[in-house]
Amino acid sequence: MHIAYISNAYKGILNLNEEESMHCVKVLRMKVGDVFCVTNGQGLLFDAVLCETHPKHAVVELTNPRRGGDKWNFNMQIGLAPTKNSDRIEWFLEKATEIGVDTVSFFESFHSERRAININRLEKVAIAAIKQSIKSRLPQINDIVPFEKLIKQPFDGQKFIAWIDESIQNTLATSYKKDSNCFVLIGPEGDFSKEEVQLAIKEGFVPVSLGKARLRTETAAFVACHTIHIINSL
Repeated sequence: MHIAYISNAYKGILNLNEEESMHCVKVLRMKVGDVFCVTNGQGLLFDAVLCETHPKHAVVELTNPRRGGDKWNFNMQIGLAPTKNSDRIEWFLEKATEIGVDTVSFFESFHSERRAININRLEKVAIAAIKQSIKSRLPQINDIVPFEKLIKQPFDGQKFIAWIDESIQNTLATSYKKDSNCFVLIGPEGDFSKEEVQLAIKEGFVPVSLGKARLRTETAAFVACHTIHIINSL
């Protein structure tokens, strides 16, 4: 079944935006009376009936609002230094959205190779991912801030910094407590500097390993996200 996204959708009659209207009417060639699903990105799914087939502002009627199945009892935030190749950032965001993440925050650090990101593009990637995976919750995506600013932001839960260093014996899988809010920092391709790790420790972040393999930035972020979900599913 086709899934459309309408931000702040509510029960009743309303218009699809131009992009969704064009896709329904011109691409899928839907007709009046056709039924599909709508997600509002804020936890709700709706049944939708197409009432008017205008290619720029199609009219739909939304009924049967219900909570999506992607509700979990913890909050997960991933802090990520964006990669030089923007496709790899988008790959991570797509997969993390499919698995489930509450917030993705980008930061600039000592070894960062990219110091700007296209938030609008990333939001479109996340919207496409919730539609593809029939999710009801769209993650919050935060623009790049300095590393020192990000680690000082309030967070009520466990905080970890994934660091490649022989002295790190604890892993995320053994350190994270089930059902707890979790904030994991993933460094750039050149990893965190020792000074950055010390700053993070002072702000309550615990250094952890993601395993013996040396992972790319986007892979490490994906592993962290998946690990938290696996632990909470046990």
